[in-house]
Amino acid sequence: MTPFAEHFALGIKDLLPMAFSACAATVDKGLSKSDLQAAWIGTMGTADGFPSGILADTLGAPDLPVTRVENSCATGHDTIRNALFAVGSGAYDVALVMGADKLRDTTSAEMLWEWEAMARDMAWDYPLGLVAPAGFALHVCRYLHESPATEEHLAMVAVKNHRHGVNNPKARLRFEITMEQALNAPTVVTPFRLYDCAPQSDGAAALVIAAEDVVDRFTDRPVWLSGVGLGLDSVMHQHKADMTTFPATTRAAKQAYTMAGRSPADVDVAEVYDFLTGIELMSYEDLGFAERFGGYKLLEAEVTSIGGALPVNPSGGLKAKGHPPGATGVAQCVELFAQLRGEAVNQVDGARIALAHTVGGPTAVSAVTILEGSGVG
Repeated sequence: MTPFAEHFALGIKDLLPMAFSACAATVDKGLSKSDLQAAWIGTMGTADGFPSGILADTLGAPDLPVTRVENSCATGHDTIRNALFAVGSGAYDVALVMGADKLRDTTSAEMLWEWEAMARDMAWDYPLGLVAPAGFALHVCRYLHESPATEEHLAMVAVKNHRHGVNNPKARLRFEITMEQALNAPTVVTPFRLYDCAPQSDGAAALVIAAEDVVDRFTDRPVWLSGVGLGLDSVMHQHKADMTTFPATTRAAKQAYTMAGRSPADVDVAEVYDFLTGIELMSYEDLGFAERFGGYKLLEAEVTSIGGALPVNPSGGLKAKGHPPGATGVAQCVELFAQLRGEAVNQVDGARIALAHTVGGPTAVSAVTILEGSGVG
């Protein structure tokens, strides 16, 4: 992956080949463009032009069939899911997956409305201000009302992820914060303060999926994609019976765990969607890591910190690393690839099974991907 940052001087046409080169450099036995049989690109949109054509053009691979995927902030994981199914079907042996987005070429106000343009045209609530942070805030406010969790627990997520991100050279916000800073920061939308929010960023990420019978051409230490899930829910908040959970996540997690033959107790390390800190907290429960309304206990006991029983977002998460939506899910899996090969900056000792997760829509779609190290039976 590329660093996630404000790449004002770079477009997607620059970021894609950078990410691909970084990907190819990690392949133990080498990877050339001629090895690729198909590619998938996930992006929310680009001012550079047609994303599929840009990918083929910038890689110098005009004969490569490229498919574009877009599914809100679940885009990266859904891109992996589609490529995985293509390889699993036998249609291809080797597929490239890339995610990329450029969000920092417009002002924040313009960007928020452009992101929600389709929904704005279809629903009454977006012109009244119910953009993504406000939509998630409705859920987290209700969750804080019904559960023992408080705004202090949201701050704990922010402090933890900033601490994790300090050593990550690809992260955008590489500095620690205190609880006092988090709790006294300006309010963005209640209950979220400045340090509860991930920075919108530019960046790209890449990985290669190879069929089991050809993977030894590239490495003797592959990481296995063992489970994927995609869950949906109503996009309209007034249709939700319970605002204290994300049903899209519970559905995606159930699919992924079933496909992998695993349970939440099997997961050693996770990259969990923390676009806003309250989402990570609520997702502990939706992913099965904590009992109903018990997610705050994991933070208080430092279970989800590096050194705890289940480190969450050792990369720094979106909170410290940044969030180019099309690239985020792919980047999470790149981070977990390094964890499962024992090569991560913030290495989790004994990591064998990993989970990655995003929510988008806001709250209408979620994706979960489970990865396993080569030594797992």
